[in-house]
Amino acid sequence: MLQIGEFSKICQVSVKTLHHYDKIGLLVPAEVDRYTGYRYYLPEQIDTMNYIGRLKRYGFSLEEIGHLLAVSDNKELAGRLREQKKRLKQEQKEREIILNELQTHISVFERTGDIMTYQKSYTIEMKNSPQMNVLTNRAMMGVEEFGRYYGTLFERVPKERVTPTGLNGARYYDKEFNHESSDVEVFIGIKEKDKADVVMEPCECAMTVHHGAYSTLSEAYGAIVSWIIENGYEIAGAPFDLYIKTQFDSLSPEDWETEVYFPIRKK
Repeated sequence: MLQIGEFSKICQVSVKTLHHYDKIGLLVPAEVDRYTGYRYYLPEQIDTMNYIGRLKRYGFSLEEIGHLLAVSDNKELAGRLREQKKRLKQEQKEREIILNELQTHISVFERTGDIMTYQKSYTIEMKNSPQMNVLTNRAMMGVEEFGRYYGTLFERVPKERVTPTGLNGARYYDKEFNHESSDVEVFIGIKEKDKADVVMEPCECAMTVHHGAYSTLSEAYGAIVSWIIENGYEIAGAPFDLYIKTQFDSLSPEDWETEVYFPIRKK
């Protein structure tokens, strides 16, 4: 048996952490002295502790690790690890996008001396939105779920024998934004008006073009809303995005292009 101090030194984890793992039932000592309260561990628990440490490095939460320790089916366990690998690769991709954004921000700041130049770079224009025949899917959805809802729309294309125009987008109905769940309508444009779920009629809008990843679209929204207020207009309907250039055009995120439309009317 190993005292908690010895176990801590061997596994290179603090005694405080071991106390916490005991408290939440993640790694319970093999024995606790009823008089002194000293915790003792079996040598074979070293492997379990090292396994926990590896799962933490993989980015699993302690709650997730607890579930993984209980998994006895190798196929299920391998599936969980593959899912985590996919998640880490996506996070890595997102970090690369952020690093590129940061480098651009630094370069512009050093050139202009204005830390907020990025939001002042948008050109806002009044423009009628295009008329579009669209297949739509409206639901309470999180940002990460857009792909799934678009997937169901593209599945309808061959079934309903419609012709995509390549003009796809999303319309936002909530007054407040919630990353996890917002009232969003994703849509894809089609040629056949008689087969459309909705015909989006032209309307007067404040419009700008956003270049870059979707994570910074809020900067375009901020620029448009400021313009609307400054020019005596008000928002007259649900704003929407049109995805003009995307990853599906084999472009890197900094080359993506999104048109942002806010329906407006004069106050």
